[in-house]
Amino acid sequence: MKRTSLELSRLSLGTAPLAGLFSAVKDQDSDDLIRTALDQGINYFDTAPLYGHGSSEMRLGRILKNVTQPFVLETKVGRVLKSVEQAEPVPWFPEADPHVEPVFDYSREGILQSFNDSLARMGVEHIDIALMHDAENHISQAINNAYPVLADLKSQGIIKAIGIGINFCDAAMKIMKEVDVDVVLIAGRYTLLDQSAQREFLPYALEKKVDVTIGGVYNSGVLANPVPGATFEYLPASDEIIKKAQEIGAFLGERGIPLTAAALQFPLRHPAVTSVLTGSRSSAELLANIADFDRELPSNIWSELEDAGLIERL
Repeated sequence: MKRTSLELSRLSLGTAPLAGLFSAVKDQDSDDLIRTALDQGINYFDTAPLYGHGSSEMRLGRILKNVTQPFVLETKVGRVLKSVEQAEPVPWFPEADPHVEPVFDYSREGILQSFNDSLARMGVEHIDIALMHDAENHISQAINNAYPVLADLKSQGIIKAIGIGINFCDAAMKIMKEVDVDVVLIAGRYTLLDQSAQREFLPYALEKKVDVTIGGVYNSGVLANPVPGATFEYLPASDEIIKKAQEIGAFLGERGIPLTAAALQFPLRHPAVTSVLTGSRSSAELLANIADFDRELPSNIWSELEDAGLIERL
């Protein structure tokens, strides 16, 4: 990382899927997945209280707390998990504990509770990176409440880096212009279907020496398999989006390039991007992602996509 001594693998593991995003994942499959990531040289793991309403952190911590090799652990603050008699069911995590409900809390006390609860769920004594999560509707609280708490934790050595985990470039920049963050995890905004991050956000991050992790490289599914019923931004993809993804896939296919490989490697064309975050549900899925990520692509493929009008010019 540019501002800290942390070294992040170029491919990193996001853990919403192993927490049962859209459908259940068995404990053994989750354990095997995390061990496979470590065996394959992935050292950067991202989680959040929201994912599986605590189960992602518990599953990740169960393995990492017994690992001796170096790793970088990232979680998020901004929501606390409340015990309730009966939580409202959510489509994203259908197997989540029905007696736990995530609630936004950007107060100073809420940030501390979120952080300390995460430590307890994972069974660790420190977290490397703490991100302010989904703060687009809590920007002033993120700046005035959350950031000072995280800065204090950083000064104590309890965390090593402060960041933002968000889906919106404009909100990220509003926070970045007011406080000194080390890293931003931005999801879905620098992909083969959406290059909006390269207009202002990525150049600004590069100027400020802020590391950027890109998540959501498949835009929640449509770039992995652009067929009717695919999801875009966690909702059913429109016919227009499916058609665009299919056009990109066909263009790449004519050149012998899998769509998934191009989707995974695309973000690293920008010098502001440090790591690509991939979510997997199994070891087999992760190994397929690693093979796509390591696949050698023609050096001119991005300019060819630009010339064809399929992506914006960098």
